[in-house]
Amino acid sequence: MAFYKKAAKGKSSGYHPYTREDMKRVQWCIDQSIKIAVVPSGNDWRVELNINKKIHLDPKVYTAEEANKKMYEYYKYYYDKYKD
Repeated sequence: MAFYKKAAKGKSSGYHPYTREDMKRVQWCIDQSIKIAVVPSGNDWRVELNINKKIHLDPKVYTAEEANKKMYEYYKYYYDKYKD
């Protein structure tokens, strides 16, 4: 008889629709060591930016929907700023 530890129930920020253009920007940023994530902050959410292994936290607190939207805005910002 095998015993398996139940997976911890994590908090999810939900789903945010994205486009092919969004994914193109996300992939470019990841290739440049720019990673952006939505992280829980109590009952709300924050946006964490990991740029060249240096972590920065957006000072604003968001709802789950706002945080997901902001994450893609950050990806677009860095893509537009540094691409080419």
